[in-house]
Formats: sequence, C-alpha cells, structure tokens
Amino acid sequence: MNDGAEVGRLRKALAGPMPASSDFDLNPGVQLDPGRVLRPAAVLIGLLPGPAGMELVLTKRSSRLRHHPGQIALPGGKIDAGDGSPEAAALREAEEEVGLDRRTVDLLGQLPPHETVTGYRITPVVGVIRAPFAPVPEAGEVDEVFRVPFAHVADPGRYRVERRQWLGAWRNYYAVPWGPYYIWGATARILRGLAERVQA
Repeated sequence: MNDGAEVGRLRKALAGPMPASSDFDLNPGVQLDPGRVLRPAAVLIGLLPGPAGMELVLTKRSSRLRHHPGQIALPGGKIDAGDGSPEAAALREAEEEVGLDRRTVDLLGQLPPHETVTGYRITPVVGVIRAPFAPVPEAGEVDEVFRVPFAHVADPGRYRVERRQWLGAWRNYYAVPWGPYYIWGATARILRGLAERVQA
C-alpha cells in the first residue's frame, strides 16, 4: 500500500466514533474512584514515509528519569495552560523531546482519550511528517529516538497480553515488541486502539 492510500485509510479510521481506552481495560475488577481527577496530557502518533511504507516515531525514555525510566513512549507530555489544545501540546512536546519541527506535521485527527494508572488523561494526536526528519533527543529526557514500521503496530495480531505485579496485585497489559524494543503499557494500548480502527 502506498503512502497516500495509507494516509487515506488513517483519515477514514479516525473519522468514526470510538470508545475511550484505559490502562484498566484488561483488568475489569479494578475499582476506580469516581471522583478521581485526571491530569490532561497529549502524545503524537507521528508517521513518516519509509523505504517499505509508513513508519512510527517512538522514543526510549532516559534511564535517569524518576518516572518510567527506560520505557518506550510516544513523544508527548502534560498539556500546559498556554497550549490551547491537545494538538498544540503534542506538537510542542514532540518539538522539545525529539526536535520535530511542528510546521512539518499534517494532523489527521485524534484518538479518544486514554486513562493511565498514573492519573493522566492522554489525548493521542495522529499526524504525518511531511519533511525529512533528523531527530534531536532532548538531553536528560530521551535516550533514543527510533522508528517502527507502522504495519507492525497497525496489526492487532501482533499484540499479546502479558502481566506483572503492580502495587501488590497482578495487572494485565498489552505488549507489541519490535526487535530490541519492548513496547507495552499505555503506549501499546493506545496503538492497539488505532490498529483496531485501521483494520475495521
């Protein structure tokens, strides 16, 4: 499938209604506080043409970070008061974290918000990078910027359910490894939501 057809498929996938997702989807027995307050955040699902099709930009968080050190993540972070929208926040964070010029990104749409176990309400923003991109990892925040074939993460069959103990209880989660990169948790759940829509 050529890049134009892939972008068209993405636009169509993002146009219809979609249910929200959360880190608790695979753990229905968890009781959530109905009065909980979630912090707004946004991430960029940034795609760009590669030699064998569209590729997804991901980061490996710094091993020196206090929270989620060394984990694979989409570029993004908290929505600041001055951002104005999740799209603006996702583009700003991507520019800060990986050196992506926000002017080179054509936004295609959003996925529904995703709730994390750490109390964030993340809006995933999907965009296509239309210019050559040489990543510049933010010192102290990002150890590595790499690409994964979009065909890999857009295939629901590539995902598996794994589990580990968290806060004294077993927690199930999605994982979609690629080579040496272990993509799991919120990042994998967000990407699986997109994969389900693309393949529908």
